[in-house]
Amino acid sequence: MIFGKRLPTSHNSPIGLDFISTYIGIMFGDLLKKLIQPDPAPLGTDDAQLALAALMVRIARSDGSYDPEEITRIDRLLANRFDLTPIEAGALRGKAEQLEAEAPDTVRFTRAIKDTVAYEDRIGVVEALWGVVLADGVRDHEEDSLLRLLSNLLGVNDRDSNLARQRVEASQRG
Repeated sequence: MIFGKRLPTSHNSPIGLDFISTYIGIMFGDLLKKLIQPDPAPLGTDDAQLALAALMVRIARSDGSYDPEEITRIDRLLANRFDLTPIEAGALRGKAEQLEAEAPDTVRFTRAIKDTVAYEDRIGVVEALWGVVLADGVRDHEEDSLLRLLSNLLGVNDRDSNLARQRVEASQRG
């Protein structure tokens, strides 16, 4: 049941995969429409969480390898940042993986976050992204380049991005 309604079933699936696919398509379609608008309206809390999670997934996938350490780090960061249970964080990451795969470009995500999140909190976003980049213990060129671009698009200066990276590195050592 979703929203108190029994899911339609198909011959091959007891949970109605057609319905779920349609529901997910509508849900992501609404967020993508918001992101694609020339002047997107500020995102609501759920959309902002999903946009940040999608950025985390995008940066983790940028080197062509989506490692279990990165997935675990994303879940932990989402749980801590948004006060979610591990199951809720995993579900949010799952939605973000789908959205990231369907999203047209990174600029829309960063603009939506930049327009709705205070500078100090955007530094926290960059710190979370560094946490994902450094989760597997390797700073790949692709991830590093994308993170520099994301920081710039989020309006976070190089100094604050470097300080965020240093905090993440220090927390991993300690």
